Amino acid sequence: MELTLTIILLLGLIVFLTQGLEGITGFGSTVLAVPFLAMILGLETAIAVSAAHTWLLALYIVIISWKNIVWKEFRFIALYVLMGLPIGYLLLKNLDDTYLKLLLAFFMIGVGFHGFRKTRRNRHQVQSSTATVKKSPLMRFVLFLGGIIHGAFASGGPFVVIYAAQALKDKTLFRVSMCLLWLCMNTILMIVYTVDGLWLRDSGLALYALLATLPFLLVGILVGNYLHYRVSEYVFRLIVYALLLGTGCVVMYGVVIP
Repeated sequence: MELTLTIILLLGLIVFLTQGLEGITGFGSTVLAVPFLAMILGLETAIAVSAAHTWLLALYIVIISWKNIVWKEFRFIALYVLMGLPIGYLLLKNLDDTYLKLLLAFFMIGVGFHGFRKTRRNRHQVQSSTATVKKSPLMRFVLFLGGIIHGAFASGGPFVVIYAAQALKDKTLFRVSMCLLWLCMNTILMIVYTVDGLWLRDSGLALYALLATLPFLLVGILVGNYLHYRVSEYVFRLIVYALLLGTGCVVMYGVVIP
């Protein structure tokens, strides 16, 4: 397909809005962007382009906030996500993803709604520190599922957030630790995409789409980072859970109305 100016502007708007949200929270851009990008670029190309965008954003956040990374929690999360990553990539290649996405959507909507309501109810008890969270078999399995989803759709954030939102109460610690995770995982995915020749398929559509939307990505990163430091912990929590709820609805919509 030809990337006309109209198409580039439309892609750019999607990238600006979704990456701006990720700049505030540290997750959510890919799962929000892919359904809309896929309508224009196709699913596989949309996933690759969005993964590259998130990699660049994550690199920026990690560089400017390196000292805030909570290494203990990062290592725990990365271990289980990494184990699920190759399984998810194989599922994308070989299986119908409809039921997997439907389960993901229900799960995100439930967790997002519960977290949003709980945050509203406990408005004056929002903490700004790391907290001790029980690393139960269920939480480990949730992170493992996050790896599977990330391997398949480059968007495992919603599952990871279920654990990380409890373990990392400070918004800046949460964001940079999540971004370091996406930086590592998406580096692996982009190597795989390159080996598979995805960037040069369809006359280099993915590569051209990535390059054409870089200015919009840059503005989204700067705006998101600016807003991150100007929202309270309470508002940040509401945004995180609302984004989780919203992404669940987007995924559900994509399954019901493909």
